[in-house]
Amino acid sequence: MRKVLLRFVFQDYWLFESVGNELLVGVGWLILIWTTVAIIASIVNWKLRHDMEQIKASAFFWLLLPVVVMAIPMAGLPLAKSGIPVFGYGFMMFIGFSTATLLAASRVKTVGMNPDIIWDMMMWVLVPGLIGARLIYLMQYGDRVVAGKEGIDRLIALFALWDGGIVFYGCIIGGVPGLIYYCRRRNVDPLVICDVLASSLFVGEGFGRIGCFLYGCCYGAQCSRPWAVQFPPDSLAFSKMVERGIIPEDAMATIPLHPTQIYSSVAAFLLAGLLAWFFPRRPFDGAVLALAWIMYPINRFVLESFRDDEPGRLGTSLTFSQLLSLGLLATGILAMAWFHHRNVLTRHAGPATDPGSSITRETH
Repeated sequence: MRKVLLRFVFQDYWLFESVGNELLVGVGWLILIWTTVAIIASIVNWKLRHDMEQIKASAFFWLLLPVVVMAIPMAGLPLAKSGIPVFGYGFMMFIGFSTATLLAASRVKTVGMNPDIIWDMMMWVLVPGLIGARLIYLMQYGDRVVAGKEGIDRLIALFALWDGGIVFYGCIIGGVPGLIYYCRRRNVDPLVICDVLASSLFVGEGFGRIGCFLYGCCYGAQCSRPWAVQFPPDSLAFSKMVERGIIPEDAMATIPLHPTQIYSSVAAFLLAGLLAWFFPRRPFDGAVLALAWIMYPINRFVLESFRDDEPGRLGTSLTFSQLLSLGLLATGILAMAWFHHRNVLTRHAGPATDPGSSITRETH
């Protein structure tokens, strides 16, 4: 588990060494990898488009990194001493978002839409989704986030997404308004888009939960199984167990715990696979969305029973996520029934714009 996945340092450009719980990598390796990727991208771009102006623009963009890296020690910035950290949580969130978007852009072509729709829409979904995810987290753990902080540090803590602290359900709650607005703006059926995105959503969560594992949040209850894990002192799980008096401050690691983050990641990838398989077989628009709406709350309710990072709510032993899961399960069943009924009404009303479907497709 690495809260900081690796740290690019300036003292030795070709350093590659593990120190404590961090991997120190010289910025020379970063420049080398960046340059290699730039050259490969330029070659591919030339073979596909033969657009020299585009290649020049790309080359200018890729040259920015070496210039910035060289300027940091010359300007005497604090980063020259501390290095540039790559947080495991934030990195996995980036991988998850990028992979999910690529898969959705590929899948949307099967319903006759331009992949650019997905890339454009993701910006409308990402920002409100992150806001919703953070707000729900702060509603649950706001006191913990700002504890012991004053002034500017207190303000930074509220927005420190790179340090963990977002809620999957909050991401959905925040992202849905952005998605609906975009679909109305582009005259696209939101049910079709939701069917396209459903599988990708859980691909993103699968990678995000790996980030949780690296950071040490969303940790599990005590476990005696062979696959139990222990988190190091720089993890969130360790600090929370110290606060709760479960382990002393000078402990080498936490007690053995259920790797609930890995459970969640595996479950998310399996659900993504199921939805991807179901997508071309869906009987009506909204069926994939409704299936996800039903399956995920069941999955989440069960997984919460292995976690130990959240108290019961509303005078019950059920966590916030479990209570919300019960509501989502009920509404998901209703949604499946309504989407089926909507499909029946559409078929009885006569042929739609595209025979056999009730969607309005944009294929520019």
